[in-house]
Amino acid sequence: MPSHNGTAQIDHLIVSKYGLFIVETKNIKGWIFGDERAVQWTQSLYGKKFRFQNPLRQTYRQKKVLSEFLNIDERLIKTVVYFSGDCSLRTPLPSNVMNSGLGRYIKSFRVLELDSNDEQYIIQSIQAYVSTTTLTTRDHVNSLKHRHNSTLYCPRCSSALVKRVAQSG
Repeated sequence: MPSHNGTAQIDHLIVSKYGLFIVETKNIKGWIFGDERAVQWTQSLYGKKFRFQNPLRQTYRQKKVLSEFLNIDERLIKTVVYFSGDCSLRTPLPSNVMNSGLGRYIKSFRVLELDSNDEQYIIQSIQAYVSTTTLTTRDHVNSLKHRHNSTLYCPRCSSALVKRVAQSG
């Protein structure tokens, strides 16, 4: 999905009268250690440690892009991180990060957020985009590399970086 500073790839999108649910799926085994605010989380598997991007940060960006794309209020969009592999979440994490109970979590929302017209608008907008887009996974990966390796633009807001010289040290 295009945005003003690259692309965002959404694994699953559930459209419901209770809101839109972005589901970021991670197929990871082992022990998972993370913190809501950390840039990276850690997977521990057979005594080896591997780092991966904080999926909550991914879903934050996806939420912004989807809200902008559909021109809807961000509060209508809920994010979920679901670990589908044989893993154990070893640190306290928000309730929207889980390795079981995805359906139960989504069904726990009871406040009606969207009427049937809103649901149809969202579904048709997404279907129209998906059927006409030529964006590929390769394009998305290249966009990520450009956004995160650029020394000219801020990876968060796309503003031009300003060179500054420290007063001391």
